Amino acid sequence: MYNGIINVYKEAGYTSHDVVARLRGICKMKKIGHTGTLDPEAVGVLPVCLGSGTKLCDLLTDWDKEYVAVLCLGVVTDTQDMTGQVIKKCEPDVAEALPEETVRETVMGFLGEYDQIPPMYSALKVNGRKLYELAREGKEVERKPRRVLIKELEIQEIALPRVKMRVVCSKGTYIRTLCHDIGEKLGCGGAMESLTRSRVGIFNLEKALTLGQIEALRDRQKLDDVIVKPDEVFVKDPAVVVTDRGRRMAENGNLLHMEDLSTEICCLDGEQLRVYDATGKFYGIYRYCKKTGAMKPVRMFL
Repeated sequence: MYNGIINVYKEAGYTSHDVVARLRGICKMKKIGHTGTLDPEAVGVLPVCLGSGTKLCDLLTDWDKEYVAVLCLGVVTDTQDMTGQVIKKCEPDVAEALPEETVRETVMGFLGEYDQIPPMYSALKVNGRKLYELAREGKEVERKPRRVLIKELEIQEIALPRVKMRVVCSKGTYIRTLCHDIGEKLGCGGAMESLTRSRVGIFNLEKALTLGQIEALRDRQKLDDVIVKPDEVFVKDPAVVVTDRGRRMAENGNLLHMEDLSTEICCLDGEQLRVYDATGKFYGIYRYCKKTGAMKPVRMFL
């Protein structure tokens, strides 16, 4: 049984579900979940939670994500990327003739918050049906705009009709739709040509492992060496050690008080703490409440 998070490099052609299915076979365990869907043709970082690490799935989904995308101007597709059916296409020289400064200003105009309409080809549900299921049936339904945040936006290269850019964004942002919206704003249309997810929270591309590499590590009994333990995700939170009484309280998920700690610490209201026993066993994350003087469990990992 493995517990924690493994940084998977999702290769093109795999769905996120495919990756989880393969890992269940490699690790010989069922309790596995991913932390955010990547399109089949997209590549890059896909943190996958194992065992007790699955309790982190919803937290990791909320983390900022970084992408490197290539936008192709002058074409519009039904999926908003180049895998879809072409709906509209400009003459080749239209996109190429755009002033580079206009393209740059338009792209950078999306930095910050904006209302984004989710694409029909997405896993979002409307009345219990996934949008992509409806799209495949030739149906289109109204989608409400969602406020997303583009935290960082860097143009890495302009070679019209293509624009390569790095994007750091909030949860729920569709990079395909960002490409589509930039194209609409420029008046020539646009679709995402390629996408690499380069970071999810603390997990980056440089340390991501392919399924083949993970399988090889398992065969060498080295897989535990690359699994990030649950407490490492909260490394910025102060660590405290419980007394024997505190250990018994923590084992049952009860409130802790200062007298239950063998660690001297001055806590801020709302501060999160990593709780361990004297042997170094990690129990979970607690949050301190100044009003009550107690620490309440937030997420337990026993």
